[in-house]
Amino acid sequence: MAAPAGTSAGHSPMIDPEERPTVTATVDIPVPTLVGQSVVVEPDAVRILDRRVFPFQRRWVTCRSHEDVARAIEDMVTQSLGPLFAAAGGMTLAARDADRLPTARARRDLLTAAGHRLVSTRPTNNGIRDVVAELLAVGTAAVDAGEPPGPAVEQAARDAAERHRAGHRRLGEHAAALVPDGATVLTHCWAESYLTETVAAVLRSGRRIDAVCTETRPYLQGARLTAESLAEMGVATRVVTDGMAAHLMSRGEVSVFVTGADRVTMDGSVVNKIGTLQIAVSAHAFGVPYLALVQAPDPLAPDAAAVELEDRDGREVLHCLGQRTASELVTGVYPAFDVTPPRFVSVVVTDRGRFAPSDVASYFSA
Repeated sequence: MAAPAGTSAGHSPMIDPEERPTVTATVDIPVPTLVGQSVVVEPDAVRILDRRVFPFQRRWVTCRSHEDVARAIEDMVTQSLGPLFAAAGGMTLAARDADRLPTARARRDLLTAAGHRLVSTRPTNNGIRDVVAELLAVGTAAVDAGEPPGPAVEQAARDAAERHRAGHRRLGEHAAALVPDGATVLTHCWAESYLTETVAAVLRSGRRIDAVCTETRPYLQGARLTAESLAEMGVATRVVTDGMAAHLMSRGEVSVFVTGADRVTMDGSVVNKIGTLQIAVSAHAFGVPYLALVQAPDPLAPDAAAVELEDRDGREVLHCLGQRTASELVTGVYPAFDVTPPRFVSVVVTDRGRFAPSDVASYFSA
């Protein structure tokens, strides 16, 4: 059953989306640079916009093999939903390479190896897993039919990308109904088109919001990617350090907390960028609704114990934008994701509507 317009127990109610009149858009909403197209598949390469240096530089990383793409994903050249599109590009490159191999077995082996390599890059988000499985099936079917896999995989990758983008637009419409006019929206990390489609739908309705973005150490995705993108859309945007969110909530300066989710499990747990949990707990304490945005819950993950949480090299937290920020005498620890239990989540918003965390399984019958 879809979640009611209000929030879970202990949270302040939000405006009933059924009572808010629909306003026809009168202006075009700018598409942020990062959402427009940050992964480009070319005849001989995949080019990925380097989010490690955005917005200060517009630098592209050129990948000429699926291994180049895998390393780019691991090295954080692209983040959030970007790895899904990059992995699709990597499978396209692998399929093109397979076209040049002499036997069907060699083609299948290359496609399978490429798929395994790409899935291993960032295991917490199931988007890579799912798109790779889809394209591997297409490529293998082409090989079994005696056809070159390259064209089939390339077309399937384009179709998958458009299907995802359409789903994100629907998700944005569902989420926007829960954001009141004049709201201050707190974000954490970079939720890509989950967030920007929500904001675009809010603005198209005639409502106005402002945003507060946590900086999101150690890569500062919130300060660089989210803040830049929302500002490009015309939203008044402020950046705070990661430790300020609870204090702002205690002063009544946050209307709603909104994040993407790298994965939502079937019991309603939200797996997302490290730091989400502490903000969600604070939001619960101060009566601020928490909206978790995800295209779909993961039917293969019954609960958070089924999700591999990525631990990155602890040395990464000792630096910021290439500069050492910690003592040379210490080491670092970097769990890249945390788990927010369903009791701290108000609503899970998907491309099929809004669901109570306890009822996300209804997504598959919606």
